[in-house]
Amino acid sequence: MTASNNSALQARRESAIPRGVGTMLPVFTARAEGAELWDVEGKRYIDFAGGIAVLNTGHNHPKIKAAVAAQLDNFSHTCFQVTPYESYVALAEKLNALVPGPSPKQTMFVTTGAEAVENAVKIARQHTGRSGVIAFNGAFHGRTLMGMALTGKVLPYKAGFGPFPAEIYHAPFPTAYRGVSVADSLKALENLFKSDVDPKRIAAMIVEPVQGEGGFNIAPAEWLQALRKICDEHGILLIIDEIQTGFARTGKMFAVEYAGIEPDMMTLAKSLAGGFPLSAVVGKKSVMDSCNPGGLGGTYAGSPLGCVAGLAVLDVIEEEKLCDRANTIGTLMVDRLNGMANRNTLSPVIGEIRALGGMVAVELLKNRDTREPDADLTKALVQKCAAKGLVILSCGTYGNVIRFLVPLVASDALVNEGMDVLEAALEELVAAKA
Repeated sequence: MTASNNSALQARRESAIPRGVGTMLPVFTARAEGAELWDVEGKRYIDFAGGIAVLNTGHNHPKIKAAVAAQLDNFSHTCFQVTPYESYVALAEKLNALVPGPSPKQTMFVTTGAEAVENAVKIARQHTGRSGVIAFNGAFHGRTLMGMALTGKVLPYKAGFGPFPAEIYHAPFPTAYRGVSVADSLKALENLFKSDVDPKRIAAMIVEPVQGEGGFNIAPAEWLQALRKICDEHGILLIIDEIQTGFARTGKMFAVEYAGIEPDMMTLAKSLAGGFPLSAVVGKKSVMDSCNPGGLGGTYAGSPLGCVAGLAVLDVIEEEKLCDRANTIGTLMVDRLNGMANRNTLSPVIGEIRALGGMVAVELLKNRDTREPDADLTKALVQKCAAKGLVILSCGTYGNVIRFLVPLVASDALVNEGMDVLEAALEELVAAKA
């Protein structure tokens, strides 16, 4: 492999890699640290994407690097199902103690978030003897066949990839800004049980406490509490997908803690291992123990490198008080976004600002009164910010939401520097449209 510039590497990428593997920016990373990265041409970027919520502890955290380096001196792989190792057990014990609720817990590890979702559905079906699963509009649960079926967004995730697994149902997620109340969502769920499926056929509901790809829509606590009650009434398992929200991102270790409920299972990934591929299903022991030996696992499931990284991540979150840091960063960003929204030049294009801890998003609009989404402005802002040295992400059912996933190790000065870039880029785009 030889060093090159971004344009040359992009040409190679287009020749060697299918276009279905989308790339947001034609920027090739050479190195990264904390909340900054540098491309192959030496240009510095402030990272407000965090590898899509993977890097809550930042790029190349020294404690995580040291843990993985020490593990490499011992072994890189044996397959836990052949000859197990202590780090898998130790990390499972820690997660069992951390997830909410008084019930005894168990944990299994796999490699990706989609795998965690797939396995949670398998366990739910085995435990209940039922086959149906309910997900919600705007959800994202992965790109596998089951993950796509559960995902509540057609483009680009589902179009042309069917048919999907049967007995998957969708209900509205409460998004007050788009006119869907908690009562509307619960009524739709009631209608689903009356018109489409007997609740006795439903094995599980799966829900994100803050929708990731859906636009950082925050699930109201009373809605999650109502889902818990409905599941209990009908013998349905409640799966909380914390793949994007977990590990201090929202100001608590897990976002579901705000609702004060105990899930039957939780799916975890992304920031679990600080950049190393690792995911988990954590759940009530009575549920997790339902499968026969050999029914769960995988060749790379629970990689020893990922497990030692995960143990280091949990230490870093505690030692550096990253839950508190998430709240500080979130407050700073929301204050800056509110300042922009109150300016005459920018107020017409800025809609709702949403935040839970350090999980922050803003809607961009063509018209603030009608709330018409502006996907074109959103795309342009992503590219304009990148040209100015800031990496940001878009999302949302209408493609008009900017989401911020700043590594929680970022300083106030760096966050403000990034917000300065964002504001200047948005000002330029709005002025050019005027």
